[in-house]
Amino acid sequence: MIRLIPICSLLCLGLLLTLQPVCSQTKQLVYRESIEDFPNPERGFYIPFGTSTENFKPLDQAVLLKYRNEPQQTGKANYSFFCSLVYRAYRLERFKTAPITPEFLQNIQADFNTARSAGVKLILRFSYTDKTHSGDCPDEAKICPPYGDASKPVVLQHIAQLKPLWQKNSDVIAVLQMGFIGIWGENYYTDYFGDASMNHLGIVPDSSWQARNTVLSALLDALPRDRMVQVRTPQIKQRFVNGPQAPVTTPAMTARDAFRQSDKARIGFHNDCFLASADDYGTFYDYGNSSTKRGPANEVLRRYFEQESRFTAVGGETCDDAFSPQNDCAPAGRAEQEMAAMHYSYLNAGYNNNVNNDWQTGGCMAKIRRKLGYRFVLEQAILPSQVRAGQTLTCQINLKNVGYASPYNPRPVQLLLRHTTTGAVTVLASQADVRQWFSGPVNWQEDFRVPPGLKAGRYEVLVNLPDAHASLAHRPEYSIRLANETTWEAATGYNRLNHVVVVRP
Repeated sequence: MIRLIPICSLLCLGLLLTLQPVCSQTKQLVYRESIEDFPNPERGFYIPFGTSTENFKPLDQAVLLKYRNEPQQTGKANYSFFCSLVYRAYRLERFKTAPITPEFLQNIQADFNTARSAGVKLILRFSYTDKTHSGDCPDEAKICPPYGDASKPVVLQHIAQLKPLWQKNSDVIAVLQMGFIGIWGENYYTDYFGDASMNHLGIVPDSSWQARNTVLSALLDALPRDRMVQVRTPQIKQRFVNGPQAPVTTPAMTARDAFRQSDKARIGFHNDCFLASADDYGTFYDYGNSSTKRGPANEVLRRYFEQESRFTAVGGETCDDAFSPQNDCAPAGRAEQEMAAMHYSYLNAGYNNNVNNDWQTGGCMAKIRRKLGYRFVLEQAILPSQVRAGQTLTCQINLKNVGYASPYNPRPVQLLLRHTTTGAVTVLASQADVRQWFSGPVNWQEDFRVPPGLKAGRYEVLVNLPDAHASLAHRPEYSIRLANETTWEAATGYNRLNHVVVVRP
């Protein structure tokens, strides 16, 4: 049985335990927080590695291992970081009117193998072009058609081809970005899915929203149900879940709907112009439909994003330093405040470092490096000093999540008993869901049944948060490390509670 109880109740219970005779059977432990920066799975700054059908460059295991294991700087960055995430963008320019060739599919499989060997996970995006051309067109940015993406039948064919690869290699997929539509796969400048720029209608008509929804539905179907798809703007999700006529005031998802593997629960966001302007260059904007015009919707869509992002995968990149000082550190800027409110798990370390570098010189980069995504800190635990085989072991553990978000992919929570002499490990599986360990206090109390035949003796007590896939479950680099001193075991990926319990027959 698992119970979540308030901190005040835990403290009262701890006091009672010290006053009653049962105190000799329990021990209260207090832990020291670490401010060390270290890698943890599926969070933090990522390294972008784009490639294409014209000039395919495979992922390099040695390079990925270097980023994973040692603090690095990249490009024009003035800061160093660990990297457990790699952004892998595939540009399919040769296949705009043809199936993906078996050879290119094999190249993608090789990349998955390399990522797995290096101990990293991938953020995936597929597109058909990253080139723009100017001309005499109405668009304010002077990006003119034709844009060079692919038609809906071709996109759907490619998704069907990629589905077996995504299913087979979901263990090293952190998240898939919607991609496919428009220049850069950002779902804006598109020849086939409703050009919202002033080059065409200036809105996305209902038929184009429906076409986009068909693509997003195919992507959700192509991934295992425990993986999310990120969309470029919050309105894309609103009009997928509630249809092309959905208003920007559409209510956000609630906790009741979160993490249930429904399509609604599996759509997150990537903001590729974080704090670039008042509305992040159109991220928080209403692109209209067949019945309504385009127009500003910054405040209402930001509120929607903030509420949805508590339960979904959120990441992206900065793209322009023009919105300074708003995109700087506090007190002049609100970079950290925005990341916390919108539950960011990752950001690009390669772009735009005019913005990112300001966080280093402004003094908040160290905190951002630590807080992107989740960061769990043990505070105290009340654990039994002895227990009988076949009976109940009650663990009461207080943590805090000092990060901006909770983990977005499921993973087991385990209490481990490790024999101090033989080293044999007994796994006690928890009912806790680490995705619901949101920012702030995490109060974990649970009753575990000790196996009836467990050998009598002294056992270390540990916490293990391994990857959910059997292929990675015993890889320490894919396990979550708690941010405490003297608890992490690098060789096993376990977190020691620094306590020994005696198991009696």
